[in-house]
Formats: sequence, C-alpha cells, structure tokens
Amino acid sequence: MGISKTSGFSADQNQLAQLAKALAHPARIAILQFLLDKKSCHCGDLVEVLPLSQATVSQHLKELKRIGILKGEVEGPRRCYCIDPVKWAAAKQVLEGFFSTPILKNPTC
Repeated sequence: MGISKTSGFSADQNQLAQLAKALAHPARIAILQFLLDKKSCHCGDLVEVLPLSQATVSQHLKELKRIGILKGEVEGPRRCYCIDPVKWAAAKQVLEGFFSTPILKNPTC
C-alpha cells in the first residue's frame, strides 16, 4: 500500500496493518516460533529449519526487522537474530487491543 493510500487512516490502524502484514506469512511465523523456542539469539542458518531458499529466508527476516520485532547483529560472516522484547510486548498489546474489542452478541447480519 502506497503512502497516499495509508494517509487517510489513523496511526493505530496503520500500526496494526503493518504488524498484520509482517505476520501474514507462515515462514515469518515459523521464524518467530523458532526464535521464541530458542529463548535466546540464534546464530545459525535458518535455512536448515525452513523449507525455503536462503534468499527467501532473507526476505522474510528483512520484513520482520523492518517492523522492529526482530533484531540482527553481524558477527563475522554470520548474523545473530533475536526477538526484541520491547517490540514483542508492543505488538502483543496492539493485537490484544484489537481483539479485545467487544462485538455484538446478536448481530443483525
């Protein structure tokens, strides 16, 4: 979505949309689950645990880093990735806020 298309929406709506977009692929979910399971930064080739090419994994990592939920450090020829706990908590709050909005019990549609 171009900048002109998002400018008519609130900051909260844009933030939620960017988060949803970043999470909208099973590879990105798998990357986050892998890192959450490790409970630490992971230096290694995520390609070994995903059924994707190196270039494709790099694209997914780039998207997760773009929204800040993932941090990466260069250590020699390798990169170490971990989840940013502050951004993770903020993402959780955004999603919980959205999904905690009450809905009508008996909608007319």
